[in-house]
Amino acid sequence: MPVRPPPLLSVVVNNYNGALWLERCFASLRAQTIADQIEIIVADNASPDQSAALAGTLMQGWANGRVVEHAKDLGYCESNNRAARLAHGRYLFFLNNDTWLEPDCLEKLLQEAQAKGATIAAPLVLNYVDDTIQTAGEAGFDLFGLMSHQADWSATQEIFVAAGCCLLIEASRFRELGGFDTQFMFYADEFDLCWRVWLTGGTVILVPAARMHHRGGTGVNPQGREQILENRTSDTKRYYANRNNLLVLLKNGEHVLLTLALFQLLLLAAEALFTGALTRRWSHIRRAYLEALRDCWRMRSHIFFQRRFLRKLRQRGDLWMLRFLRGRFNRWEELRRFLRFGSLKVDAK
Repeated sequence: MPVRPPPLLSVVVNNYNGALWLERCFASLRAQTIADQIEIIVADNASPDQSAALAGTLMQGWANGRVVEHAKDLGYCESNNRAARLAHGRYLFFLNNDTWLEPDCLEKLLQEAQAKGATIAAPLVLNYVDDTIQTAGEAGFDLFGLMSHQADWSATQEIFVAAGCCLLIEASRFRELGGFDTQFMFYADEFDLCWRVWLTGGTVILVPAARMHHRGGTGVNPQGREQILENRTSDTKRYYANRNNLLVLLKNGEHVLLTLALFQLLLLAAEALFTGALTRRWSHIRRAYLEALRDCWRMRSHIFFQRRFLRKLRQRGDLWMLRFLRGRFNRWEELRRFLRFGSLKVDAK
């Protein structure tokens, strides 16, 4: 029997309760122009909706497809890391389940990544139901150390952070950097990974010719199915977002950029007052803000360990990284959502 060559690309689909989304996601992967060069690994986080079994059924006949079932919900970072250890591809492509790819997406993404010698490459992310732009990644960070959105998608170009729902990375570099930080669990994990890539000498690019579609927010904003209809979040999502954005600065800032953590703390204090008035719930302030800050302090040993690890790999200091400082403030995007969907709804969960 002829020996099958290893796949060029390993697609890792992170799944939790993805029964609604998997069929279209897998159909788009089968339709890729380089489908014969990819493997699919579904990392299922103990989904109660039986989507792990559905994934196995949908991948029947796929020579390089398999489902890895975890005994519990490990979170985005650990789930992807475990699946990546099983991957055979030269490149890894981390993909959310609520997505579908246009047929030449992966081919164009790989072509540009190889031509530019990029460590990470990201496609242009469109909304799930149409061709309107959802995100082109992040251009840099603002004065509060939060991601500043990329507004130009006219051509392949360097960006600071790739969209986490569809991130392509060289497998060897992913493993060298230790993968996703499992302490993050959810949110800002791509911010942290891309920052590490840049400070260790790599590059991140946007490839707008590679196009994919993403619903987004399915766990905390399920209304509307394929189309978002409201501005909704939860206490726990805000907790992880607040905690992890601060962790990114504390881990990766060398000296000058550590000062941005102070500005971020001031912003969080102002936000806590505003959202407290909005929700009229002390439990929201406690979970989303006070616990986020408390747990950053509790994780100080992890922060110091990561800083020592990165010091050995660091090739670019804070002064070099200042080229990514932007005047476009992160919270303008939240204002746009407010103008489109109305007042923010916060679930107590």
